[in-house]
Amino acid sequence: MARMPLFGQEHVTRYRETAGEEGHDWQGTKTLLLTTTGRRSGEPRELPLIYGRDGDDYLVVASKGGAPEHPAWYLNLEANPDVEVQVGADRFKARARTATADERPRMWKTMTAEWPAYDEYQTKTDREIPIVVISRT
Repeated sequence: MARMPLFGQEHVTRYRETAGEEGHDWQGTKTLLLTTTGRRSGEPRELPLIYGRDGDDYLVVASKGGAPEHPAWYLNLEANPDVEVQVGADRFKARARTATADERPRMWKTMTAEWPAYDEYQTKTDREIPIVVISRT
């Protein structure tokens, strides 16, 4: 029986259990696990996100599929930019920030090379979809 594609909590669980052997490579791209602190709950919130690289930094896109509002994880890291990241077996503390207006066009190209649907998501919303730069601390 074929396995269902990973998504949501199952994706996080399998990624953690296998140190990224399952879940890092996903639908032709790659994912990391991002753990933010809930801005209201104070609880850790972990989710898989497609990523790209910019030098030593990791890039993720706060697209929410082109929804009109930012995803909850992005609001969480705006409130507290200290995050934890797992890439494959490597788990580390990091700091997140939104890409600047000067950085964004170059980084957007990097991310649409990873997941071309980001261009489509941007056409669905009036908000500029943020790119988040994650730097190891």
